[in-house]
Amino acid sequence: MILICVKWKLKSEYADEWLELSKEFTEATRAEPGNRFFEWSRSVEDPDEYVLLEAFDDDAAGDHVNSTHFKKAQADLPQYVTETPLVRNIQGQPDEWDRLGEFEV
Repeated sequence: MILICVKWKLKSEYADEWLELSKEFTEATRAEPGNRFFEWSRSVEDPDEYVLLEAFDDDAAGDHVNSTHFKKAQADLPQYVTETPLVRNIQGQPDEWDRLGEFEV
């Protein structure tokens, strides 16, 4: 599995609208074969920053970046950000979530 974390720094005037502005891209990506999850979170320290946590089956990432909705997002979404998003891409991740043993309930 491929795990990807992306930090998006938005222009302040678009931060409150971001989930709606990215909705088409989000829904299309979630519907892709091989998508495990595609989840947005807003930073509690910086209201203009969103973090995207996404995962794909190992063989699905190529189809994702070559999809029509990805190419549309590449054209549409940069107008709302202040800088190139920062990314961490980790391959070879296990398919299932681990439990956080340090906080076992």
